[in-house]
Amino acid sequence: MSTEHGVLLGPADIRELAAALGVRPTKQRGQNFVIDANTVRRIVRTAEVGPEDVVVEVGPGLGSLTLALLETASHVTAVEIDDVLAGALPATVKARLPHKEGAFDLVHSDAMLVKELPGPAPTALVANLPYNVAVPVLLHMLDTFPTIERTLVMVQSEVADRLAAGPGSRVYGVPSVKANWYADVKRAGAIGRNVFWPAPNVDSGLVSLVRRTEPVRTTASRREVFAVVDAAFAQRRKTLRAALSGWAGSAAAAEAALVAAGVSPQARGEALTVAEFARIAEHKEAAA
Repeated sequence: MSTEHGVLLGPADIRELAAALGVRPTKQRGQNFVIDANTVRRIVRTAEVGPEDVVVEVGPGLGSLTLALLETASHVTAVEIDDVLAGALPATVKARLPHKEGAFDLVHSDAMLVKELPGPAPTALVANLPYNVAVPVLLHMLDTFPTIERTLVMVQSEVADRLAAGPGSRVYGVPSVKANWYADVKRAGAIGRNVFWPAPNVDSGLVSLVRRTEPVRTTASRREVFAVVDAAFAQRRKTLRAALSGWAGSAAAAEAALVAAGVSPQARGEALTVAEFARIAEHKEAAA
């Protein structure tokens, strides 16, 4: 194995490991392994991971990012669904960073089903998320682990744009509002295709999410607010009066809730902030 970047994995290491394990990256799981040591170091830097951090990583694959995180963080817990990859990762950590073996935990599970993690509570989430499940996994982790203060995820470029979009943007939608419920969200850079194996046919982007110190002020529950968001964007071109008629019971009831919340019934979902969606949720009883 090459030692050009010390403990980190280079292209030859990745292919060697994959061949030894009989691993072929699958489209079904959205697997694209990072083969560039400089990229994983950049991700760790951009995520501002420090020696006090306890990091949870979703979809570690062969361990490229895992090793870079372990170099810096106090503890890393990786969540991997793939049987072969989950079985191999502890050995890779032991071979490359033997002194950090005790600072590493592996959870062999679907991230969407994870409700608790071993070891200390996570302070950061850093992951190269499989493209097909990026948004649900991200929202599940933020909701399940409120101790996660900072998140940096690598996702498909279009998904990064949607997550970081603000009201009025053409790509502002359900992911934008729901991510903003938890955190201040922004684009944190672009990642080229040539740092992956196999090279995907889409560009990737980094998204930074810093958890809100002040949660959205509302008497409505997260579930109630998200129900309004889902209804508002289910029929994007409709006014909120029409789009929320099913949620409220009728168009007239939707109008009553909107007026009570101080939102124009003629507005559309893409114009509203997360706080406005929360106000509408609070006034559902006005619709009754």
